[in-house]
Amino acid sequence: MHAIAIAFFSALAVLWIVATVTTYRGLASIPSLGSVTPFSGPEFPRISILLAARDEAEKMPAALSSLLALDYPNYEVIAVDDRSGDGTGRILEEFAAKDSRLKVMHVAALPQGWLGKPHALDAAFAKASGEWLIFTDADVHFAPDLLRRALGFMVREKADHLTLLAQLDLRGFWEPVALGYLGVCFAMGARPWKTSDPKSKMYMGVGAFQMIRRTAYEAIGTHRRLAMEVVDDMKLGKLVKVGGFRSSASPSENLLRVRWQDGFGNIVKGLTKNIFAGFGFSETQALAAVCCIFVLSIAPLLGVIFARGPAQIAAGVAMIAAMVFESLLMPRAKASRLFGVTHVLGALVIEYIVLRSMAVTLGRGGVTWRGTFYKLEELKRGQV
Repeated sequence: MHAIAIAFFSALAVLWIVATVTTYRGLASIPSLGSVTPFSGPEFPRISILLAARDEAEKMPAALSSLLALDYPNYEVIAVDDRSGDGTGRILEEFAAKDSRLKVMHVAALPQGWLGKPHALDAAFAKASGEWLIFTDADVHFAPDLLRRALGFMVREKADHLTLLAQLDLRGFWEPVALGYLGVCFAMGARPWKTSDPKSKMYMGVGAFQMIRRTAYEAIGTHRRLAMEVVDDMKLGKLVKVGGFRSSASPSENLLRVRWQDGFGNIVKGLTKNIFAGFGFSETQALAAVCCIFVLSIAPLLGVIFARGPAQIAAGVAMIAAMVFESLLMPRAKASRLFGVTHVLGALVIEYIVLRSMAVTLGRGGVTWRGTFYKLEELKRGQV
């Protein structure tokens, strides 16, 4: 038994060391948007920025102000008020009255067979005139030169699709703990540096920013292919890759910022809606992920506490390597590297959220999103 423990924890130590080196090199190999020379013409192609807003009266004004302060000379913003119950629609109209680049649409009722956000984005696309499209959210802040840098990236990389890793505004203790570990899972699972490799099946899409060539978007079927997709942002990236178009990902540094959720409770609530959908509503996949998290991130701590001799040392090495892995990711979320030491705590939090998401979705028989309940069987049929 002692020999098995030594072999087990030694294997974990090697895995975490290799994963740390591979991920660090992979992320370092991704072209950073901040290093790209901004596009300078002479002709500036039309860009349409499309967003859906539901009950965003608190966060939206600052985000809209950033969208209307961009230094790109030829763009429009199409914002869809998706059945809001607060002052979202009024705020949009007030901004539109002051700036003709902002066009506002209002959705009063949701058609059958659609989730709210994909439907709103499809409605926005119907009014868009841009050669390039950008899908974003109503709480995302753009730096003034973001469009010119993004277009410069697309031209330089000959890309059809670009998704940016936004800088997250994390506050307090529990937000970095939860989203820091989620970043570990994301880096290991999605491997964003593989997005641009046409030989790789890895794909990526982040709701805060996805820029896509109009012809490519139409070729993959638009958001009509994603009408019942809860994780529509990731699946848009999948459609691009499967469609044979060139997709890319890039860290945005401080050019794209978002405060995704206010407080730990809202993080749990938001992930409860999304995570089980990310596993394709499969109990097997969700439980396998929980077991994987336990083995990789929690077992080393148990080894440090209960093992002895070489097994305990190997478990300690694995735990330290895992914490180093996470600490390397934290600056990308504008959080202290010291949060790497909360690795095990973050693992427990994410395990809880995965199990909660599965239990809530199965218990309710579906998902409530933007005030509307969607049956599980409908969501499963609508998966891409």
